[in-house]
Order: sequence, then structure tokens, then C-alpha cells
Amino acid sequence: MHPLRKQRLIIVTFIVLGASLAAALVFYALGSNMNLFFSPTQIAQGEAPVDKKIRAGGMVLKGSVVRDSQSLRVDFIVTDFEAEVPVVYEGILPDMFAEGEGVVCHGELDENGVFHAVEVLAKHDEQYMPPEVSEALEKSGHTETMKQQPASVLGNDGV
Repeated sequence: MHPLRKQRLIIVTFIVLGASLAAALVFYALGSNMNLFFSPTQIAQGEAPVDKKIRAGGMVLKGSVVRDSQSLRVDFIVTDFEAEVPVVYEGILPDMFAEGEGVVCHGELDENGVFHAVEVLAKHDEQYMPPEVSEALEKSGHTETMKQQPASVLGNDGV
């Protein structure tokens, strides 16, 4: 083999190996930072990983919000009308957070099935439903039920 050709082959090999290593590191970093969404039904069926950052969402069950008077801790239940997941959050909730409304929570699920949220996202107006929540409700077959109920039942009183 000609020395110039051999040198080019070595350079191309190093470039291909370097690019492969860089791509593998990028995919590893993206995979470890991925934040998947799970509905309450999927969580109840054991599909959600324990002690790993995920997103969970659904409707806040009416009558389930319990606020601690000594701290910013709030306990509530998220449901897709087929399963329920207890959520614990310590912090200031969004202004639009209310019972009977859609939420998406970021956090981790513990081994007891309690979701420890580090962030709670609520809808930004009375007509909006987070896409993940509306998909979860569609899968559970409760989208039409939500549309048929009057706004006062759902907590959409415009406040």
C-alpha cells in the first residue's frame, strides 16, 4: 500500500471513530435526560419507572387537595378517571391550579406509588388542556364526559 494512501486511511479511521464516539456520548446524554409522560393508569399498572425523573398528568381529583398549614406542602390526587396517583408537592402552586383541572407534574415516583413533584404545571386559561393530559383522557375514554359537564362542575368558573 502506498504510504500516502495508508496515511489517508488512518486519518479517515480516526475521524470515523471520533464521530462515532461523539454520537454515542450525545445519545447517552439525551437518553439519561429524557422526561417521559405517564398517565395515572400507566403508573398504576407499573409502567412508570421508580426513582427516575418522569412527568405525570391528569385531572386534579375534586376534594383531594390538602394543604399543610405549617409549610408549602400540598398533597393532591391526579386521576384520568380510571386510576389515581397521590402527588406530594412542596412549593408555590400556579395560579390556575384548581381541583377538577388538568395538571402536569415533573418529579419522581417512589416505591409506594406516591409521586413527589418538583414542578407542577397547570393550564393557562379555562379552555386549554395540556396535550399529554387530553391524550391520556382520550385513551381512557373520558374526553366526551369532560366536554359534556357544565363549567361549574369542572371548576371552570372563569376566576
